[in-house]
Amino acid sequence: MLARRPRDPLQALRRRGQELKLQVDSLVTESQLTGALEPSKRRDIYQRCIQLKQAVDENKNALQKLNKADEAAPVGNYEQRKEEEHSLLEKLACQLQELAVGISKKDTLKVEAHSDKEEDDTTEEDEEEETEETGGEEEESEGDEEGKQEQASPEEAETVTYIALGDFAAQQAGDLTFKKGDILRIVEKKPDGWWLAKDAEGVEGLIPRTYLEPYNKEDKLESSEDSEEGGEEDGEEDVEVVDETADGAQVKQRTDSHWSAVRKAISEINTVDVLATMGAIPAGFRPSTLSQLLDEGNQFRASYFLQPELTTSQLAFRDLMWDAKAGTIMSRPSRVSLILTLWSCKMIPLPGTSIQVLSRHIRLCLSDGSKVLSNIHTVRAVWQPKKPKTWTFSPQVTGILPCLLDGDCFIRSNSSTPDLGILFELGISYIRNSTGERGELSCGWVFLKLFDASGVPIPAKTYELFLNGGTPYEKGVEVDPSVSRRAQGSVFRQMISVRRQPQLLVKLRSLNRRSRAMLSLLPETLVGSMCSAHLLIFYRQILGDVLLRDRTSLQSADLISHPVLATFPLLLEQPDVMDALRSSWAEKESTLKRAEKDQGVTSGRFCKAHCLSHRELLSSRKKQHRWQRDKELLKAEFLLVYHDCVLPLLHSTLLPPFRWAEEETEAARWKAIADFLKQSRENEGSLKALLSPDGVHKPFDLSEQTYDFLGEIRKNSG
Repeated sequence: MLARRPRDPLQALRRRGQELKLQVDSLVTESQLTGALEPSKRRDIYQRCIQLKQAVDENKNALQKLNKADEAAPVGNYEQRKEEEHSLLEKLACQLQELAVGISKKDTLKVEAHSDKEEDDTTEEDEEEETEETGGEEEESEGDEEGKQEQASPEEAETVTYIALGDFAAQQAGDLTFKKGDILRIVEKKPDGWWLAKDAEGVEGLIPRTYLEPYNKEDKLESSEDSEEGGEEDGEEDVEVVDETADGAQVKQRTDSHWSAVRKAISEINTVDVLATMGAIPAGFRPSTLSQLLDEGNQFRASYFLQPELTTSQLAFRDLMWDAKAGTIMSRPSRVSLILTLWSCKMIPLPGTSIQVLSRHIRLCLSDGSKVLSNIHTVRAVWQPKKPKTWTFSPQVTGILPCLLDGDCFIRSNSSTPDLGILFELGISYIRNSTGERGELSCGWVFLKLFDASGVPIPAKTYELFLNGGTPYEKGVEVDPSVSRRAQGSVFRQMISVRRQPQLLVKLRSLNRRSRAMLSLLPETLVGSMCSAHLLIFYRQILGDVLLRDRTSLQSADLISHPVLATFPLLLEQPDVMDALRSSWAEKESTLKRAEKDQGVTSGRFCKAHCLSHRELLSSRKKQHRWQRDKELLKAEFLLVYHDCVLPLLHSTLLPPFRWAEEETEAARWKAIADFLKQSRENEGSLKALLSPDGVHKPFDLSEQTYDFLGEIRKNSG
């Protein structure tokens, strides 16, 4: 069962605002003693101030995006309550800004009081030398480094300075122990999430990246108390900011304190980096690559690959041709044609409690290791609370189960690349509890090559695939580096570690004669679910009838009046409507005669006339004619079911727009679809519901009836 979305967004944000107000009040009370506190305590208050300001800004952004329509139930005085909450957040932001500026001002004045003129001159000379050496690319620490060395080495000049967010004790030899607030220099960023760092005393060791935060200029100002270096001249509050340009470093003066610089630095931090720093997700999680490709347009959607493809000359169809003897479209064998069964995913790391998982799913496509070569197909996973690290899939979807859960997928490709394979990406759709921000993360990926080095197809069997972390363009990244680190030592630990590695279990199956003949009517490149393959075949057959058989002139490019061709691709992006069509067609099939619904008979069984006698030939022709008649009857019945079921649903105002991984929207759509199908079943059709004054539909659009095949077909890239 999917996690439930919060039902009262405004109430949740108001509750979060009250929590932030209590924290700000406590911090203000504690800061009143900053004059008598140690410098480390003031630094801690300053860091807490920055973190609280970030939380306030996140809550404010979430409030601005909130609409009254997001509420599950009517809310009285909605706009007034929203305005009151916005005023409270603005007040908290101003308090935090004044507090941060006040602490910085006290530290700056104290530094200036304890600095004589000689130290000021020495400090300014050192800063000028460091600026010339680094070329303005980065600023060196002004603390203990100047006292320990007169000139920075080239290796240290390339390092990045971070501040520790918490205490860390060395777990094994080679680790570096540090405390919260320590300033660390990163010597090497390793892809496994354990970086080589050096502390203020020059000790090197490995540290986890999730404990670190970039060390800002404000942190430098705080550390000036310990290093006892001179401040700015004339005791002003101006802060020098280095603006990195192509020509070098240019120093600009700013008099608006330095809070805007903090806010800019915070806003540039990637959401995933923030979640990883908070410990909400493992180090190997990344933004979903395949999800981003789906959002870019329709070039990676199944509706695009289902359309016919033109030849290089663009004067004919390359993968949609007419078979005059069979009276239907010609079958198209492809280099790869198989069935893939998704079984389960094991040992998938759990995200933290600060984010709520809305969907667990797997996206797959054909790839050559560097680019996507097919549509991106998505299958949703299910999980049990007793085994939260295990995802499972439905090997066969029948009855009322949605096709989105179908673990049986067909794979077709005619690509000649020797590196052809299937790219799997496990993902979760989530919402942040504090801000209401939505996103999708990759929980690991794996690439299964379909051919070996000699070009022979890999055997059809079950494969246990270990997942990689990062993105498909990163190599050597682990999903959870802590698992492999714990395995260092004995062979027994290493064996245990292998069992704890995230993995995907899939099975490749070869096609029998019936499945091969059925899938050969589909496009040469397509990935989809087996439970809806027969519906796609109907669409392709009707497409062939309209474009190749019934068109008055093959040179005509006029719009074609055909609602099924115009709207069927929409079903591939609305799987619940596809399920409604699948259910309605199954009911209709149950009322047909066996000879009428037998799609296993092909025209090839009647094309052996040269070896038949005259009487047998006449009998064969009669059977072929009857088969042709039954096939046309079957398509006619399918068109009636489509008009009776799909078209009213697509244009009904009672059906909310489809939104991915929104539980309330999905439930509302399922209820509307179920109610419509029930009424149609009781009234023996949808005509009564369509003519009823209670039914409201969207305004008529010509695109609902016309199929523009020149605008829909795919251009041959070759």
